[in-house]
Amino acid sequence: MAEQKRTSAAPGAPRWLRGALVLPDRIVADGLLEVAEGRIAGVWDLEQEAGPDHSAGEMVQVDGYIAPGFIDIHVHGGGGADFMDGDPEKVAVISATHARYGTTGMFATTLTAPEEEILSAIRAVKAAENPGAQILGFHIEGPYVNLKYKGAQDPRYVRAPSVAEIDRWMAEGRPGDRWHVTLAPEADGALEAIRHLIQRGAVVSAGHTDCTYEQLKAAREAGLRHATHLFNAMRGLHHREPGTVGGALTLPGMTVELIADGVHVHPASMALAVRARGAENVLLVTDAMEAAGMPDGEYYLGKLKTIVRSGEARLEDGALAGSVLTMDRAVRNMVNLVGVDLPTAVAMATLHPARLHGLADRKGRLAPGLDADLVLLDRQLGVLATVVQGRVVHDTGILQRG
Repeated sequence: MAEQKRTSAAPGAPRWLRGALVLPDRIVADGLLEVAEGRIAGVWDLEQEAGPDHSAGEMVQVDGYIAPGFIDIHVHGGGGADFMDGDPEKVAVISATHARYGTTGMFATTLTAPEEEILSAIRAVKAAENPGAQILGFHIEGPYVNLKYKGAQDPRYVRAPSVAEIDRWMAEGRPGDRWHVTLAPEADGALEAIRHLIQRGAVVSAGHTDCTYEQLKAAREAGLRHATHLFNAMRGLHHREPGTVGGALTLPGMTVELIADGVHVHPASMALAVRARGAENVLLVTDAMEAAGMPDGEYYLGKLKTIVRSGEARLEDGALAGSVLTMDRAVRNMVNLVGVDLPTAVAMATLHPARLHGLADRKGRLAPGLDADLVLLDRQLGVLATVVQGRVVHDTGILQRG
């Protein structure tokens, strides 16, 4: 994996953190975590074992939860900046903005646009410093989409899949970058593109698509394994034609992502996805555009004017245009609106995306040897602090040293 550039202004985390540890299957009510050299050095359940002597080194008592940092595989921007701006300084703004909400890793997500603009976005990420969340790779959403379900993708630049273009994107990446490509499986040349992407190590996802169940099944057999923002911008479920939604919820080996803002998907539909697909196959994403972390007003998603009011981002014709969701709110919504327990909701935002992209040996859990990517949460699941590879990148005061 490409190493995140480090900034001298970011202090290291305290060596010892004590509080409720959020593990994938349970909460350790009184837990101890040790951080050393950017990694998790140890994890202890103090109700079950005495734990090590932690009198040496700084200790922070967390009145709340210590969880792995969130990983957002679908994020376009935030803080007034968009990855499609092609500007390294804007990339830094997005990185810092989402760190305030507990995100420690993200995939820079592009839009349907001319090839040179997509390449410019990739180059800007390569040139940028990440003062907050680490950019783990790229999510190329479009340009290989279906016009019927284009959503907020610019129809002028929708085109058929091209293996040559895919290779030009990936040639601009950094060593170790993860790649995630959303396309319409029914598009001409899509199956060839899927097979090529799988050979290149990418995750391929169905999105902005009118594909039938059988077309999705054929794509799954070619290597596609994920559904982008389930229910949104795709053919829905019908009892005689299960469509994209029906296939995503039933075909073996599929994972799905949810924009859990309560706007894109009704809580009952989110609950249905969890029950049908299994919580272990559900990921939380923001699909955040540049207005995330910003007040209501007028913004842009790519070149499309977007109006943000009362937490909803819409094009001038009323269509949803990404979101202003943040990962901490997505987790809270899964707990408060859908009724999943906290370990399950956190795993959807951490372990599950890490597994999908082959990062679970480095990220997504509180376990010795993994990167010290952490989010400290209060009892209401608000973010107190964010730590990326042992660096404090956001702090409301809990980690400040006297």
